[in-house]
Amino acid sequence: MLVSAVAAMSVVSVLGASRATAHSGLKWGPCPADSALPGLECTTVQVPLDYRKPQGRQLDVAVSRLPSKDPSQRRGVLVTNPGGPGAGGLIYPGLLAGDLSPQPLPRSVQDQYDVIGFDPRGVGHSSPVSCDLTPEQIARRNLWYPADAAGVRKDAKIAKAIARQCATSETAALLPHITTANTARDMDRIREALGEPKISYLGTSYGTYLGAVYTTMFPKRSDRFVLDSNLGPGGYDVTAMRRFGPGLEDRFPDFAKFAAANPQYGLGTTPKQVRAKFFDLAARLEKSPMRGLDGSLFRGITFDHLYSDASMPTLAAMWKALDTNQPMPPEPPPANVDNVISSRLHVICADSKWPSSVRDYQRAVEVNRVKYPLIGAAAANIGPCAFWPSPIERPVRIGGRGPSNVLMVQNLRDPGTPLVGARELRNAFGARARMVTADQGGHGAYLLFARNMCANNTVTTFLTTGHRPRHDVACPAEPR
Repeated sequence: MLVSAVAAMSVVSVLGASRATAHSGLKWGPCPADSALPGLECTTVQVPLDYRKPQGRQLDVAVSRLPSKDPSQRRGVLVTNPGGPGAGGLIYPGLLAGDLSPQPLPRSVQDQYDVIGFDPRGVGHSSPVSCDLTPEQIARRNLWYPADAAGVRKDAKIAKAIARQCATSETAALLPHITTANTARDMDRIREALGEPKISYLGTSYGTYLGAVYTTMFPKRSDRFVLDSNLGPGGYDVTAMRRFGPGLEDRFPDFAKFAAANPQYGLGTTPKQVRAKFFDLAARLEKSPMRGLDGSLFRGITFDHLYSDASMPTLAAMWKALDTNQPMPPEPPPANVDNVISSRLHVICADSKWPSSVRDYQRAVEVNRVKYPLIGAAAANIGPCAFWPSPIERPVRIGGRGPSNVLMVQNLRDPGTPLVGARELRNAFGARARMVTADQGGHGAYLLFARNMCANNTVTTFLTTGHRPRHDVACPAEPR
């Protein structure tokens, strides 16, 4: 998925800040203009570029805070991460708690915590990285669907060029150090700067892996940890990428039912007909692209829109426009896309070792094209990680050592982080974790666009009381 992020500008140091907390030396002041929301205040925390050389070059990490609504009930801090990697989190506390959120963070949670956000290293206002991507490279997004083995070879040349650009850009010195493990270490520096003995945590999507890494590395500094829409214990590795294929197969029937039940879109009167329309449109666009949209981008955009039920009407309207050769509904361009893609690549390519043989990708593409025909060939395709330098440290091994303080929440039909990965992470944590599954589709199981009150209430209860289910919980579908 091509993640939208907070605008990447220069590194921000908040000067002339208003007041320091009673328990830390941080000075809080106004947030950058693109992150300014009511009640949100910002600061910066310095962290080492290389934790093996803690006195060496430092980076500025931009941090935000939404103070407790009722200081008399304040328990501590709730650090948040919206996912990615490549997504800025500075604005996230304001989005979680704001009036525009479909289901905001409950007042009981806002009373007990200062809600903390931050732009991870390399992202947005935290020493942003760049791969000097061209408009043509950006337009490809990150789920390119190869037609055949020759297409994989062509994509390999493009991927290799992007990897070379990342390694030779003005920010290339940061490249080996933009990793999940280092971001977890940065989180602990933020905890220390806040003057807190422990942190609680709410992370979504990639944020589940970041949270899992943090509570593995710093178990005694972890309080109540909520992981929503979970990657497997290997994080955003080649396995996670290829799982987009089965993830979309799991999720697509929800959209097919929606489109079939809404004949105004003209996409078919049965889910089978809607699925056939997908392949018809993809084939037609591959032969004759329309307004810059070809079959590969059509598949990727469909995948992106199925992250949320709320996007289904927009997706159906887009399909209808393509089917009838009409103007498509406008979509705003993502902000600062060079930094979004560049920082995403820095993390996923440095976190683990990816296959480097073009032939291996060609074989995987052909297998996944048959097994998961909606988008499997794109999910298995080669990317810049195949040409990335070897990671400088081993991946963090997620395990069961530490307090039993992790609550996982997961939709059954999630296209981006399918249930199979969540189950693997649950097994890796062992007794440390409990998992709540919700019979609903989409990416994100807690609040915002998620409507399963069984899952929402279980998570809120854990954050506010510390009560965690004795066993894993399966929440049935909510009536429509």
